[in-house]
Amino acid sequence: MIPTVLVTGGAGFIGGCFVRQHLADGKVRIINLDLLTYAGNLDSVPPADSNRNIFVEGNILDRELVDQLLETYQPQAVVHFAAESHVDRSIDGPAAFVQTNVVGTCNLLDASLAYYRGLAGESKSAFRFLHVSTDEVYGSLGATGKFTESTPYSPNSPYSASKASSDMFVRAYRETYGLPILVTNCSNNYGPYQFPEKLIPLMILNAVEGKPLPVYGDGQNVRDWLFVEDHCRAITSVLEKGRLGETYNIGGDSERSNLQVVHAICDLVDEQLGRNPGHARSSIRYVQDRPGHDRRYAIDATKIQSELAWKPSVAFEEGLRATVGWYLSEKSWVQRVSSGDYRRQRLGVTEPV
Repeated sequence: MIPTVLVTGGAGFIGGCFVRQHLADGKVRIINLDLLTYAGNLDSVPPADSNRNIFVEGNILDRELVDQLLETYQPQAVVHFAAESHVDRSIDGPAAFVQTNVVGTCNLLDASLAYYRGLAGESKSAFRFLHVSTDEVYGSLGATGKFTESTPYSPNSPYSASKASSDMFVRAYRETYGLPILVTNCSNNYGPYQFPEKLIPLMILNAVEGKPLPVYGDGQNVRDWLFVEDHCRAITSVLEKGRLGETYNIGGDSERSNLQVVHAICDLVDEQLGRNPGHARSSIRYVQDRPGHDRRYAIDATKIQSELAWKPSVAFEEGLRATVGWYLSEKSWVQRVSSGDYRRQRLGVTEPV
């Protein structure tokens, strides 16, 4: 029998990529638990079946449901992606982030611990709980330096605070109860199927339509960009080979300022649409900065590279070109995911702009 993995948030951007990769290689059975909120979309994953790709619509806060899934499907691993993940939304409504990211993670940990304690022999020794987190828990860097696994936590937004708390609870379940856990902290992801409130898809779609391209502050905030396919391959490496109880930072080694990213998107959109150079750049508008906007993130991925022989394989320029091309060719997907409440409006301002 092939191994079974319970994936939470497997219809979201990163979780969906993880699901697609594992269904393509045919080595595991996926139990995909997703609440299908605004950012969860079944168009992002292959159609469910009764064999290797089982989808369950539900909430990680529903303890009875989580217990039922663990008991019914007997997974060898839980890979936890489910989270509220957008900083601007956390500014507008932090309580939802506490509920999903902190209370939801605790519920999942508690259910997984009860399940783990009921296992025996090889089933028990093989079980893993992998928690997917973010580099934003570390706070903001100056002009130099990078985040390592030992960097102290210093979250600055409600989103990063909720993820920092969930990371600590995962660690506590290892130290207090012996749950076999792994934690990954990644840099900014991009790629196909990303919900269009995030920087890269928002700028692509607005550039295509000739809408304003809002750049926060002076546009010089720096992020390390990681292609989502590379990220999910790294998660699989950690799941299969990572040392229990350890944290692994995953980065793309591709630092760019927000303005550099927007300029690159503008140029690619103009090129792929056959427009004059500079057309899309003329729509850039500098807007009020995000409250508490971290200046710079950068990941030191030495640990995962040296221990697990993983490194990013997609250069930023290559990944961005592929991403722009995908959004230009997948207009029906964009239309379907944009049919809810989100209309690419500005989120996360604490007072009128």
